[in-house]
Amino acid sequence: MSNPTEPDEDYATPLLAGGGASDYERYLRTDELLALQKTPEDWTHRDELLFTTVHQTSELWLKLASTEVEEAARLMEGGEVSPAIRLLRRAVLALDYVTGSLEMLEKMSPWEYQQIRVVLGHGSGFDSPGFRAVAAATRRAGRSFYGLVEAAGLELVELYQRGREFEQLYQTAEALTDWDERIWIWRFRHYATVARNLGEDTTGTQGTPVQVLGKLIAQRQLPELWKARAVLVERFDAQEPPPA
Repeated sequence: MSNPTEPDEDYATPLLAGGGASDYERYLRTDELLALQKTPEDWTHRDELLFTTVHQTSELWLKLASTEVEEAARLMEGGEVSPAIRLLRRAVLALDYVTGSLEMLEKMSPWEYQQIRVVLGHGSGFDSPGFRAVAAATRRAGRSFYGLVEAAGLELVELYQRGREFEQLYQTAEALTDWDERIWIWRFRHYATVARNLGEDTTGTQGTPVQVLGKLIAQRQLPELWKARAVLVERFDAQEPPPA
């Protein structure tokens, strides 16, 4: 007869297959994950660990964010607006984490950063798989959303004017605006970090002038959402003034 004061199961013994001393390590594959960084013996400078940690974790968050936006687009294509809004909000939060992590790079000395830059080869943020995935997911989500607006017999500006009548569509428009805004903020913070480490009158690892990055900031992934606001200003100003 077992002792009631002792557990029947040995919780220290892993149940999952794979490497690692515990189920936590096996499920998260921490041995493989933590082996992705250079060892101290291979560092050009000790801040390489900081640099790679920021960029590798950013790629994970970007993968999650773009996956959520892709699924939101699929849901919108099937007319499921409410769950799409929830996923878009999750994607926005994921992108906030990516942006916030850039502050760590600003804790590096701009002189010591040069030691890391020389071992990057032609590596550049332009080659980020996460960045490309975000752009592709955003385009699909935009198409899905504009299709819903058209199916409702509306124009985007009209949706904003009659938002209370089409609350779900309005909330979707705002969630997508939040998403596009966060992309803009992320790109600005990335530019600011690059400028802080390299200056604005130099070139990056792929020969792109830093100033070009600054000009790209103004681009919007979903420009229609921003243009609609300008039209709203025009329409509001064109109204008859209220009586005195």
